[in-house]
Amino acid sequence: MSAAASAYRLGVYGGAFDPPHLAHRALIEIALSQLKLDSLHVVPTGQAWHKPRSLSDATHRLAMCELAFSDLDKVHLDDRETRRNSASFTVDTLRELRQENGQAELFLIIGADQAQAFQTWKSWPEILDLAKVCVAQRPINGSLPTAPVVPQALAVRLHELKMPALDISASDIRLRRASGQSLQGLVCEPVAGYIDKHHLYQSL
Repeated sequence: MSAAASAYRLGVYGGAFDPPHLAHRALIEIALSQLKLDSLHVVPTGQAWHKPRSLSDATHRLAMCELAFSDLDKVHLDDRETRRNSASFTVDTLRELRQENGQAELFLIIGADQAQAFQTWKSWPEILDLAKVCVAQRPINGSLPTAPVVPQALAVRLHELKMPALDISASDIRLRRASGQSLQGLVCEPVAGYIDKHHLYQSL
């Protein structure tokens, strides 16, 4: 067996997870299966430079991720970005994971909406050198494409994750919560209970 074939396969899935929902969980399960990952790090964002709104406190987002994903084999909650004192950048996380994991093969998992903006990310060419970027289907502007949409110049550098399009978004969940609607079928029961207990998303 070649060195490349036997390399440890480490997935990296970042995001605000505000809150973590069932589409996040489905993507994690599909990434583990399709990419044959040995482990997958779920990395909640710290100070997100690209978000137009303030995120919920990292303590809440980490706790909800623990409730949403802790039962999944090979999944590890990685809080490194929430511990940074400055803006959170994916390239920094990948550099650290490369340093910590030697010759492991890194797989960065993103949605098609993120892929469209990929060339605005800090040091995006270096990200492509550090990891294989795997794009999963997600709604874009309310529509569900039949395949991930990415910039043409990057299409040959990105890898597709095949998954059913799930029309679930954290922004919709927050809106539903603020208007008193049920979150059934959008988040797992423990996360719904946590949101209720801590009175999250009651206003926008």
